[in-house]
Amino acid sequence: MPKSGAPYIEIDLNKIHHNALNLVKLYGAKNIGIMGVTKVVLGNPVIAKSLTAAGIKYLGDSRIENIKIMRDNNVKAEFVLIRTPFINNAEQVIKYADISFNTELTVIKKLSKFAIKLNKEHKIVIMIEMGDLREGILKNNIEQFVGEIINLKGIKFIGIGTNLACFGGIKPTVAKMKELSEVAQMIERKFNIKLEFISGGNSANFEYLHKSKKEDRINNIRLGESIFLGCETLYRNPIDGLYQDAITLVAEVIESNIKESIPNGENCQNAFGETLEFIDKGEVSRAILGLGRQDVDVDGLTPLINVDIIGSSSDHIILEDKNLLLSVGDKVRFKVNYSALLSAMTSPYVKKIIINKNG
Repeated sequence: MPKSGAPYIEIDLNKIHHNALNLVKLYGAKNIGIMGVTKVVLGNPVIAKSLTAAGIKYLGDSRIENIKIMRDNNVKAEFVLIRTPFINNAEQVIKYADISFNTELTVIKKLSKFAIKLNKEHKIVIMIEMGDLREGILKNNIEQFVGEIINLKGIKFIGIGTNLACFGGIKPTVAKMKELSEVAQMIERKFNIKLEFISGGNSANFEYLHKSKKEDRINNIRLGESIFLGCETLYRNPIDGLYQDAITLVAEVIESNIKESIPNGENCQNAFGETLEFIDKGEVSRAILGLGRQDVDVDGLTPLINVDIIGSSSDHIILEDKNLLLSVGDKVRFKVNYSALLSAMTSPYVKKIIINKNG
């Protein structure tokens, strides 16, 4: 464990491997392969290798920088850029990603140009708009779009995908997956091809998995949160047999004192433009942690001891210590949701500690 008082994310590699292995088996029983999404762990090569050791063949990330890190560290996988590429990043995409998700013709033509230049074949998946209103081609534009790209040199069109329950919160139902399958069949008939890759969504598809009789063509699901936090993402319910504590956040107490429960003076906005209301409880035990909004999405933290989060500033989290147990130097552990994990992993001020690397 770190000797300094810096906050840190503790990552249990055994538990992550366990979750990945069980999800591979669970989805595999319905002939659905898993793409492990590594963006929330910033493409950490050690974590990525634990996913491939569990049988995950595809690793997806939204940042080409993370894909480069994994490739440079000898992670063996097919790397997928799961965000539409920046047009000025096309050469880097060809160099480091085997597959990219796309929605823009101009970008695909640029990818073709660099694939020819670098003497590579780059695979692409076209994302289809299915109601969530994030990325995706409208269904009435698909035929024309495919017709424009199917004969581009250096480009191999291998499949379609969709994204649901991310921006608009639209559920990936059995009906939605059937609809996506029908799009795939239409493309295959029209262009006399066989699509090898039909990606139906993400960790929100867990409910669909159990309701589906597998009469559709979905053969890939992109999983991040289910692997790292052990839950589905429609209602954040835990998945049986998976660990929900594979990753925890640890912060240090930098002050512990008895203070009034309401501020004293004329009330105005705080540093974040908020006007807060307080309940008068008299004097209470307060602890302050050396961790704040610059480090983590505080709303995504759940303390694993009997304390309440009263509020936060840029650099501090204020706790009400109900049992008068916390002293300066003590560590407080938190369960994290996806938003908190993403922000804490991205913060340079939060250390990342991997435990149980060798089983």
